[in-house]
Amino acid sequence: MAFLNTRMVGGLFVLPLLLAACEPIPEGVKPEDAEAYKAAVASIGCEMKTERDYLPVELQTGMTREQTIAMGQYLMSRDEAVPLEGGGVKLTTGACA
Repeated sequence: MAFLNTRMVGGLFVLPLLLAACEPIPEGVKPEDAEAYKAAVASIGCEMKTERDYLPVELQTGMTREQTIAMGQYLMSRDEAVPLEGGGVKLTTGACA
């Protein structure tokens, strides 16, 4: 288990939250790529379910299929997207809120 830093706030010890939101950005993807991904997904209606959805996002972002899938999983871990019934992902923040 990793060492957790604590700090005193108003007489209480506060532990940093180590939830799924701490999941690292997918390998081979830069932080600015996440914003490009969100914009690309918003441009196709905020949902990625089929080949017809993935291709334009891949073209707009320059990401591979594996990276776009990983980015969807990453955003779900940060509560910025939700899984769709039957597969796929829907963004729930920004232009897709």
